[in-house]
Amino acid sequence: DWRMLFPMRNIAYTYRGLLQAVGKFPVFCEDADICPLCLAVMLAHITQETGAHDPSSKYPEWRQGLFYVEEVGCGSRDCGYSSNCNQDTWISDAWPCQKDENGRLKDYHGRGAKQVSYNYNYGQFSTFMFGSPLPLLKEPERLTNSWLALASAVWFFVMPQPPKPSMLEVIDGSWTPNNMDSEERLESGFGITTHIINGAVECGKGEESAQNKNRLEYFRHFSRQLGLNTWDGKSGCAYMRAFPEKGSGARPLFWEQNWSKKYSCKLVSYFTKYSALIPGDYVRCVEDKFSLKLH
Repeated sequence: DWRMLFPMRNIAYTYRGLLQAVGKFPVFCEDADICPLCLAVMLAHITQETGAHDPSSKYPEWRQGLFYVEEVGCGSRDCGYSSNCNQDTWISDAWPCQKDENGRLKDYHGRGAKQVSYNYNYGQFSTFMFGSPLPLLKEPERLTNSWLALASAVWFFVMPQPPKPSMLEVIDGSWTPNNMDSEERLESGFGITTHIINGAVECGKGEESAQNKNRLEYFRHFSRQLGLNTWDGKSGCAYMRAFPEKGSGARPLFWEQNWSKKYSCKLVSYFTKYSALIPGDYVRCVEDKFSLKLH
């Protein structure tokens, strides 16, 4: 019951919105056998990201999720997320920051269940939702007042970020650690999903962070609610190091100019503005890199 699980939720987070989000990215629950596990993992993480974390509440903390729809303290200020907007880089060119009617830069602080932040993340999510980066760069607040608040979390869950796999790939077993991953002590299990989300802050510290302890506790509660047994694998991430550039998650998912062949782009494993997961980006790569128009 959505109301029982999230009695303190913001009105932007609706069960209908969750269904719309999964409908947009159906691979999230395409396999009925792992769908409950996907839900338990995602709900645990978004409870950590958006929960009230109020020990005085009548509700236990695992039921306080989806309380915040906007990053705390950033509703009326930028919080530093527009720091790269005025830099002359390919990132600002690919996902151009927008301004309001007063000439002030739009704020790209954390919004929605995943707390999407920075212009390049808003722009990428917008492209998957609308076919263009501009809708959400122009109106980032749409992540606070529509089903996009939950869709952003499902999008992040299914989207690989080389050299990181997606959380879905960890759960469905399509990501398995190779020797390079094992050297960095990366293992399948709940812990590596925390590493995917916020590893630089919460993992590799020699002991489990308070945040990951929260996430794991929430996961156990949601698992019980969904009738799951404990997920086999590494639950913590205290000794996990950074994802290696030659790990099994470092797949070529972006287009870059093919320097050995004219009028051609090639797949690379590093981040560019041309994604192999977005229809038309190969053509855009060729057109931009060789200054021509194919259509």
